Amino acid sequence: MGGLPVNSLATRAPEAAAITVPVPLGDRAYEILVGRGLLQGAGARIAALGARAAAIVTDEHVGPLYARSLAEALERHGLRTATLALPPGEATKSYAFLEKVCDFALEARIERGDLVVALGGGVVGDLAGFAAAVVRRGVRFVQVPTTLLAQVDSSVGGKTGINSRHGKNLVGAFHQPSLVLADTAALDTLSLREMRAGYAEVVKYGLIDDASFFDWCEARWRGVFAGGPERDEAVARSCRAKAAVVVRDEREDGDRALLNLGHTFGHALERITRYDSARLVHGEGVAIGLCLAFRFSASLGLCPDRDARRVEAHLAEAGLPTRLNHVPGGCGTVEELLDAMAQDKKVKGGALTFILARGIGKSFIAPGIAADEVRSFLKKEISAAQP
Repeated sequence: MGGLPVNSLATRAPEAAAITVPVPLGDRAYEILVGRGLLQGAGARIAALGARAAAIVTDEHVGPLYARSLAEALERHGLRTATLALPPGEATKSYAFLEKVCDFALEARIERGDLVVALGGGVVGDLAGFAAAVVRRGVRFVQVPTTLLAQVDSSVGGKTGINSRHGKNLVGAFHQPSLVLADTAALDTLSLREMRAGYAEVVKYGLIDDASFFDWCEARWRGVFAGGPERDEAVARSCRAKAAVVVRDEREDGDRALLNLGHTFGHALERITRYDSARLVHGEGVAIGLCLAFRFSASLGLCPDRDARRVEAHLAEAGLPTRLNHVPGGCGTVEELLDAMAQDKKVKGGALTFILARGIGKSFIAPGIAADEVRSFLKKEISAAQP
């Protein structure tokens, strides 16, 4: 698997002109700001929302880099602040830590007009956003995503939640942020593995309905990893794509389900690996899931084999896993995978709903897929992986 190294030092970039992506949802409308150095002006931008206090929720990796300077900037603009740093990792998206964040916000005397600020990756954003949705029956919150995956996916659209022993993101609420600040310079501190994981979600947008963006990814992905202007463009284009879908279908009653391309397979793999990030992180599950969705589509005669091969080739070139046998410690049995899929949020009336494709940029919602079709496909995938 190929790839490029990522700068391991934080880049304290001066703030450049931000790219603004509007999310026009009536009285819940907000803006996504994308650009290098946005954290430098975050205090003023967040203070402009008119709150009197902010509860900053972060994790023990991100907190030492940015939490203190963000709190000081908010305090200079007249906001009272408190900061909570949580353990990193998917296991933190749990009932126990939801209780901890809610109690923290209440102890910080956060009122309905105040803010919860989610400073970190998707775990922090999902958890802090859910806490904001339920504390005092709903307080405002701001997303300050610091991973590529969070910047292009989880920070946008208002999905918040935690995991259950029954599956991923099964407990949560729709709660839109008041502002999203995506500082692309913060990605300079990420490991190569984290960048790759986030990049899977970038590629997804091209595969859903924008073949020209997938072409762009194939040609320009190295610039995204290296931190050039391609990174800002990739984040902004991904956010525009997601925002457009969210505006059409805020609560996933229709088209928004397309954003789950690759996720039915990916979430099942996460559940089987018990959300152990040493084995598999979300974006890696999505990468395998995208390849499985295209190969499954091809096996059903819906998608040209060449498109499925092209998707796999690009993700592999970027250093991502593409096959079930790429999951460290194994992917489970066919029946274990099917059982995990049966807990997916897109199951209706006990029937599986998949996002399938007629080609690159031609994805569609396919309800009522027979379990036997999936079982037969997975048997072939697992058999092909055997030595």
